[in-house]
Amino acid sequence: MKRVSLLGSTGSIGQSAQDLIGRGGFEAVALTGGRNLALLAEQAVALKAELAVTCFEECYQELAERLSGSGIAIAAGPEAVAEAAARPADIVLNGVIGAAGLAPSLAALQQGATLALANKESLVCAGPLVMETARAHGAVVLPVDSEHSAVFQALVGEDAGEVERIVLTASGGAFRDWPLERLARATPEEAATHPNWDMGQRITIDSASMFNKALEVIEAHELFGIKPEQIEVLIHPQSIVHAMVGFADGAMMAHLGCPDMRHAIGYALNHPARAELPVERLDLAQIGQLDFKAPDPARYPALGLAQEVMAAGGLMGAVFNAAKEAALDGFIAREIGFMDMARIVEQVMQRMAAETGLNNDMMTLDTVLAADQMARELAREAMAQASERAG
Repeated sequence: MKRVSLLGSTGSIGQSAQDLIGRGGFEAVALTGGRNLALLAEQAVALKAELAVTCFEECYQELAERLSGSGIAIAAGPEAVAEAAARPADIVLNGVIGAAGLAPSLAALQQGATLALANKESLVCAGPLVMETARAHGAVVLPVDSEHSAVFQALVGEDAGEVERIVLTASGGAFRDWPLERLARATPEEAATHPNWDMGQRITIDSASMFNKALEVIEAHELFGIKPEQIEVLIHPQSIVHAMVGFADGAMMAHLGCPDMRHAIGYALNHPARAELPVERLDLAQIGQLDFKAPDPARYPALGLAQEVMAAGGLMGAVFNAAKEAALDGFIAREIGFMDMARIVEQVMQRMAAETGLNNDMMTLDTVLAADQMARELAREAMAQASERAG
């Protein structure tokens, strides 16, 4: 029976993972969540976890009260989340959102666990550090993003040196069919409605702006060691083909499945075996056709910024992600418009490159977090200036 820790258990990835873990074959070590304490406590009891952690220190008392008499240990705060990831386990599934997931990813790898990684920001912010930590401790990184899981599966038994290109697909998000001139007036509520996937607010908005796909392009570069120019993105409205791998002989291998994150989660939890999963089976005759088209750079400027990040290397990934998170906060708070997010991120990247030099030879958790903090401050400054100009 595999021992599993689930980080970010109350999010969309975490809830899907809990569904699979609760069906048997796994022993829950630690669960971590945020402010949804009722759900966190319910999950901890249902899975008979050893430890439940909220990342907010002020929520400790309420969580303790909800789990009183259960025998489940309680902890709170960001450091407690990293400590939960460091508990001995066979698998640590990291479903934490944002740069906050980096420290737990490193903690899991340092104890030699298999890291089932849904927190793409770990690789975007510090890909070389994460992969080197895995190598140093004999740990394994298994992707849980549907696209990267698809690529991983397509590469099983293949020679990575024979890979010619990787194609990541994207639904195009809520605004894929909107007139371009209308995007500047898009609201957070409109951006948070996904045509295919059931996800949280932030990742759904990132899907509409394609920042999510930009992160995934960088993640693919770091995870599979493939050159930036070998990574392509295609708009695929049906979200049936999750990724394709092209080989030197011209052949392409595609991974298909209904849009359900339990495919990728189940593959990571059961790897190297394949277990029966409670997911819908494809009926291609009913689907009828699969469509693909190239993304419009004017509609999705985040994809161009991802190329700049990979060209710069080093700490630029941490800068990109931090500025993106801050700009997303600004959009949700209605401080900036939908199309302003990419402009803010670009400004921050340019300022950080010009003013700090971004010492790429010193990638540690501390330097990554320092770059992250500086980028957030610059993003908030840029948004304030934009608001003043608009006012």
